[in-house]
Parts: sequence; structure tokens; C-alpha cells
Amino acid sequence: MSCVRKVHVRTGDIVLVRSGKDRKKRGKVLAVSPKEGKVMVEGINIVSKHVKPRRAGEEGGIVKTEGAIYACKVQLVCPKCDKPTRISHGFGDDGKKNRVCKHCGETL
Repeated sequence: MSCVRKVHVRTGDIVLVRSGKDRKKRGKVLAVSPKEGKVMVEGINIVSKHVKPRRAGEEGGIVKTEGAIYACKVQLVCPKCDKPTRISHGFGDDGKKNRVCKHCGETL
């Protein structure tokens, strides 16, 4: 039985990398994998991938692509105040649960 953890970021969020070789860089979340607890961020953790040609006429070679990093190493950036922030949860007028910025109180 696999344990699916909840990840604090979603696809399309802007995040700041908190540790590792790409520390202090920002990027957009391309994909989230809650099962592994990892995210793929645009322009972060670039790895070289060896690709084989699959069809006749197609080229193989070494391709640079984004690799997955642990979600605990990234922090969400608020679009309004432009600060890295933790998120709290609040309820909107419609009764839905929303993510809220800890700094400015803006709904994310």
C-alpha cells in the first residue's frame, strides 16, 4: 500500500528553491508527484538525458531537461507581495477552503 502525501504546491505556482545547487532561483511548477513527494520546476535541476532515436529519421543524442526535486526544498511565492511564504487556509464567501498568504493575507 502506497502512502500519498499532500504537497503544498500545485501545478502553475511560482516557487523559490530553498536548498541545493539552484538555491535562490525561482521557477514555475510544471508537474507535481504527490506519491513521491516531488515537483518539477521550470529551469531548475537541469539534467542531461541520453535519448535513443525511436523512428527512422529521428535524431538521438543528449537532451537537457528538468529533473524532479523534493517538494520540501521549494517554497511558494505570493503573486501579490512577491515574497516566499508559508500558506494558511481560510474559507471564502462561497464556503470553499482557500490557500492564504501568511504575509499579506491574499488568497492564492
